[in-house]
Amino acid sequence: MEPLHAFFILLGGLWAGTINSVVGSGTLVTFPILIALGYAPVMATISNAMGLIAGGVSGVWGYRRELAGMRTNLLRLLPASVLGGVTGAWLLLHLPASVFGVVAPFLIVLALAMVILQPRLQRVLKARAEANNGIPHPSHNIVMVLLVFLAGVYGGYFVAAQGILLVGILGIFMSGTLQNANAVKNVLSLAVNCVAAVSYLLFAGDKIIWAVVGLIAVSSLVGGLLGSRIGRRLSPVVLRTVIVLLGLVALYFMMAKLVNA
Repeated sequence: MEPLHAFFILLGGLWAGTINSVVGSGTLVTFPILIALGYAPVMATISNAMGLIAGGVSGVWGYRRELAGMRTNLLRLLPASVLGGVTGAWLLLHLPASVFGVVAPFLIVLALAMVILQPRLQRVLKARAEANNGIPHPSHNIVMVLLVFLAGVYGGYFVAAQGILLVGILGIFMSGTLQNANAVKNVLSLAVNCVAAVSYLLFAGDKIIWAVVGLIAVSSLVGGLLGSRIGRRLSPVVLRTVIVLLGLVALYFMMAKLVNA
C-alpha cells in the first residue's frame, strides 16, 4: 500500500470514528475514500465495516457515563438489535443490494423526521403516561423494541446511517435525555456491527483487506474517543442540528447512488 493511500485511509477512519460517536453514518466518509483509492466495492464495504468496530468500542467507552441508569433499556433492546443484525446479515447473503438501496433513503427521511419532531412526540407520550398514573403505556415499549429490531435488520444489511435511525427511535420512546439515547445507540450499533463482522469472517474471509481493516481500526479508535468528548458537550438543540445535517448528507449520497444506478 502506498504511503499516501494509507494517510487518506487513516484520515477517513479518524473522521468516521468521530462522527459515529456523535451521530453515526461514518461509513459515508470511509467507503467513498476506499472506492476512490481503487478498492472493489464489496471488499471496501466489508473491510471498512470491520475496521470501524474499534471506533464503536471507544465510542461506547467515551459515553459510559450517559449509560448510567440505562441497564433496563439495554437488556430490553440489545437482544432485539442482535437478532435484527443476524437477520440483516442473512438477507445480505440472499437478497440483491438494490433492495435496500431503494428503501434506505425513505428510512433516513423517516428517521430525520423523528429526530426533528422528537420534543413534541416525547411530550405526547409523557402526557399519555401521566394520564396513566405516570406509567408508560405497554405499547410504547413494544413499538420501541420492534423498531430497534428493524433498525438492526437495516444495520446488518446496509450498515450506513444506522445510528441516525436509532437516535430517532430512542429519542422518542426511551426515557432519558438525547445524550442517553446517543449512548445506547452506540452500544446497539456496535452489537449489530459485531454480528456483521462475524458473518464476514465466516462467509467472506477472502474479501477482507486486513491492511485497510488495521488502518481504519487504529484511526477510528482515536476518533471514537474524540467524538464522545465532543458529542457529550453538545446541547440537545445543537446535537439535534448536527444529526439532521449529517442525515441530510447521508440522504444526498444515497439518492445520488440510486439515481446513478
